[in-house]
Amino acid sequence: MEKPEACTLPTAEVPLRVAEFSDLFASSLRSVSRLSPVSLRLSFAPGSAGEVRDLTARESECCSFFVFALSGDVLDVGVPAGHVAVLDGLERLARER
Repeated sequence: MEKPEACTLPTAEVPLRVAEFSDLFASSLRSVSRLSPVSLRLSFAPGSAGEVRDLTARESECCSFFVFALSGDVLDVGVPAGHVAVLDGLERLARER
């Protein structure tokens, strides 16, 4: 059975997840590139792949609309057109680091 394209993270846990992304971005993010309205590329410091993989795996469990592709220290993030606002928010968070 396919998961619905929605975020199922309990509301009380959202600030904690945002803080996890903020911490990762502050400690390891090196660059942010918007490739298209529905895709974003994030480059991280060498050695960050394990932490990036863990966080994106947990995010995929609750927000099935995200597509994360990690290659080395580069993470490509994609969303369907209906979720561009969520990608916009992730980009803002990354650029605030």
